[in-house]
Amino acid sequence: MAAIPSCPQCGLDNTYADGALWICPDCAHEWTEEEGAEAEAGLVVRDSNGNPLAAGDTVVVIKDLKVKGSSIPLKQGTVIRNIRLVEGDAEHIEGNSDKIKGLVLKTQFLRKA
Repeated sequence: MAAIPSCPQCGLDNTYADGALWICPDCAHEWTEEEGAEAEAGLVVRDSNGNPLAAGDTVVVIKDLKVKGSSIPLKQGTVIRNIRLVEGDAEHIEGNSDKIKGLVLKTQFLRKA
């Protein structure tokens, strides 16, 4: 019998198979066997729609964000070019907008352009 994998999103072991998908009832994340193997091989950074992100990609902000240390908010639709992935962290990326430099953004507020 194959070992039951832990959830790649929350890390809990309370998962079960449903056809071709693995499901985590704690965070409602669903993934395939291939996605699970990909996540175990290395950290996969994904945008709000689930698309994988890589260093150098361009992303778009999906909602207005307040920026700490700046009086200028980051508006919806702002383009962030040449992103950098944060080492060991699948939830954050680094990048620069036209007006604000040195941003660290959560991937849940971004989509791949």
